[in-house]
Amino acid sequence: MAGSDVMLEDERAAPDSLARLLARRIVMDGPISVGAFMAEALGHPRFGYYMRRDPFGSGGDFTTAPEISQMFGELVGLWCVDSWARLGGPGPFHLVELGPGRGTLMADVLRAAAVLPLFRDNAVVHLVETSPALRDRQRQTLQPILGDAVQWHDRLEDVPDGPTILIANEFFDALPIRQVQKTNHGWFERLVDIDPDSRQDDPCFRFVLEAFGSSGSRLVPDALRNAPDGSVVEVSPASQAVARLIGTRLAAAPGAALVIDYGYAQGPAVGDTLQAMRRHAYAPVLEAPGEADLTAHVDFAAIAAAARDGGAQSFGPVEQGEWLTRLGIRQRASALSAKASPTQAQDIRGALDRLIDPAQMGRLFKLVALATPGAFADANPPAGF
Repeated sequence: MAGSDVMLEDERAAPDSLARLLARRIVMDGPISVGAFMAEALGHPRFGYYMRRDPFGSGGDFTTAPEISQMFGELVGLWCVDSWARLGGPGPFHLVELGPGRGTLMADVLRAAAVLPLFRDNAVVHLVETSPALRDRQRQTLQPILGDAVQWHDRLEDVPDGPTILIANEFFDALPIRQVQKTNHGWFERLVDIDPDSRQDDPCFRFVLEAFGSSGSRLVPDALRNAPDGSVVEVSPASQAVARLIGTRLAAAPGAALVIDYGYAQGPAVGDTLQAMRRHAYAPVLEAPGEADLTAHVDFAAIAAAARDGGAQSFGPVEQGEWLTRLGIRQRASALSAKASPTQAQDIRGALDRLIDPAQMGRLFKLVALATPGAFADANPPAGF
């Protein structure tokens, strides 16, 4: 059997690629969940996509809002300052970012926060980042601002308890999801298997359905159980666990959190949104695991509900274009353009359009705010909501 040959080959030497490692795992234990495939592709200590590279910017595979314009990070920073002040200015407090990329957003946040020196004086910066490569890049970015006064953690659980202002920009979309598909025999979980037509030395993968529908059926939200045959539903237990942890943290001490990502506001929803990005273009999801970014649309309703389960208050979601406009991004763009060269002014206008235009990032990207219960009244919500 080809499968036996793969196993014997892998017993002779450690796998030299993530594809081979996953193939060995599948041969030994059977097909794996989409979530397991995604977790290994992004976070495997040796082969994971985020563990070995800086994927951001024009030289990487995708660009995030903080890399598009300083205006984005500045307004997030002012939101943090305003929220902290409205919480009573607790200090010292933890300024936490989940998945901080190159550190660009945190640098812009801290620069904007200079409008209220007490905020900077009381902030203890914590970055939740598992990638050694990105930690190095974050250190380079933030060293001129903070020196060595930055603490890194692998998990949010490792951040000390206490008052918190938390930012999560394009963090939840990269957390593992599980997919289930409706057939005329019920709901079955989608799994990843070895393509039987692939070569032993270059394994390829394909989607299959589980042999029995019990686990898939348990994952389907009640509101979608009667979806038509062929429907695909995505759930992210990992995202809900993190959101619940944030909620628990905010319920225990004064704080607020801002979640920014792309996805849908009214969930749960039907649809296969899992995608791979490589060199700023879409790539086959199962091709070359560890070489492309894998993401899926965020269910903002599920994030907010999980945070409320943890004890927090939630606001939104609101579309990114609307939120940035409410916080004054057009005025900020005008102020920057007035001091810029014609070429720079054109770049500023282009960045503004990219961030708020509904046809670009303005509608697809959304925000949810989470806070300590009672910290913000519905009639006086966090800025932008």
